[in-house]
Amino acid sequence: MSTINTVTEQLTRAGQAIEHDSFAIIDAEVQGHSYTPEQWPIVRRMIHANADFDFNGLTDFHPQAVQAGIRAMLRGGTPVVADVEMICSGLSVPRLAHFGMVTHQFISDADVIAQAQAENTTRAVQAMRKAHRLGLLEGAIVGIGNAPTALIELARLIAEEGVRPALVVGMPVGFVSAAESKDLIASQHEVPWLVIRGRKGGSTLVVAAVHALLSLAEAQQKLATAQG
Repeated sequence: MSTINTVTEQLTRAGQAIEHDSFAIIDAEVQGHSYTPEQWPIVRRMIHANADFDFNGLTDFHPQAVQAGIRAMLRGGTPVVADVEMICSGLSVPRLAHFGMVTHQFISDADVIAQAQAENTTRAVQAMRKAHRLGLLEGAIVGIGNAPTALIELARLIAEEGVRPALVVGMPVGFVSAAESKDLIASQHEVPWLVIRGRKGGSTLVVAAVHALLSLAEAQQKLATAQG
């Protein structure tokens, strides 16, 4: 059986070679890490996305995060709820479609903007509330790479309203409440999470993490098919 995933990796041999060579360089240059074999491919792809080795150490996982994400993908039809359009644009449609997944974001919806203005909150807060009203957060993979207030609101929805996403990929970047929002989501035990501690993060990192999870899910799917 091929060791190359046919859907969730580069679709040409040249592209595959470049990507795999890049991963090999990262493995050679990294000065050790404490991640498990299922966690490291995610961290490595995040390093690859930004050429920043700080993510070896800053990236933190709930013990069930990787398997929770893979199970949600293999289940099929799992929504991906993002805080900003950039994440939705960055995620590969064919890779998501392989698992029947689609993305959702509401940051620029007129009703979200109006409610944020009326309540003097952020659009990101209202976008998370809208996703909750639409029932999209239950069992979803939630990716937050830009707005700390979205992650803070999601933590509130989990604690106060019993919302249960399958996995929270919490990586907002910034100087105001970014680090605190990640610490907050990581302090709850009801929902698995994957975060970048501190100020660093961004939508690119969320995309990289989700793509890595998609690749792991396809590999597990191929293995199950071969054994079945």
